[in-house]
Amino acid sequence: MSEHRPIEVARNGRGDGQRYDISASIDKVRGVLEDLRFGSITLTVHDARVVQIDVTEKTRLTA
Repeated sequence: MSEHRPIEVARNGRGDGQRYDISASIDKVRGVLEDLRFGSITLTVHDARVVQIDVTEKTRLTA
């Protein structure tokens, strides 16, 4: 069973709109993670919102 924690309101006081932004961002990151085998993900946040997701994928070669 997954653990659910309440989402805190951001310091800028956006309330319910902020919750939607967080849920959408989490869904997008989850999708990227499902497709990524080796690599890294960098999130860029502005004004308490994820505005950019950078994905660096590594290709592993065997000898």
